Amino acid sequence: MVTQPEVWLARHGATDWSVALRHTGRSDIPLNDDGRAAARALGALLAGQHFDLVLTSPLRRALETCALAGFGDRAIVTPDLREWDYGDYEGLTTNEIRAHHPGWDVFDDGCPNGETLASVGTRADHVIEAIRAVDGRVMLFAHGHILRILAARWIELPPVGGSRVVLGTATISVLGWERETAAITRWNSAG
Repeated sequence: MVTQPEVWLARHGATDWSVALRHTGRSDIPLNDDGRAAARALGALLAGQHFDLVLTSPLRRALETCALAGFGDRAIVTPDLREWDYGDYEGLTTNEIRAHHPGWDVFDDGCPNGETLASVGTRADHVIEAIRAVDGRVMLFAHGHILRILAARWIELPPVGGSRVVLGTATISVLGWERETAAITRWNSAG
């Protein structure tokens, strides 16, 4: 019998684009020096923790964070954990987008020639399905929007529920249970 898994989420460390608030989906941007230092600090925070399964996005910034945190040798690359594909808005800031589309919000308005919110939600559901088959603790290394959407889906909200939680770079969050109810038990913690 599979017990209720506990899921730890780690958003990747800072990149030059994340610092500039650029939408970074499919672009394979590396961590900057601060991001690498923060990823190593995550490793110190996670030292001594046991995980029965470690999954990571295939994008470099998540892979680097995973490796620098000390889990690269056992992580399984999972394409469903890649970040939202922002299409024509890739590399742009919200302010740059709003200059042409006033009031734009990624969760409400999406991205032309990009991935739909429903598609990102489906990918999150696939990850959750795999997690719930694990008897133990799971660690995920991924990106801001996919992890926010995954958290919303974990607590049975629609994908747009991810708009209600903010996730900083190089932070830890934990998804678990309140008795039989899926819950967010820790969010956006740097230590």
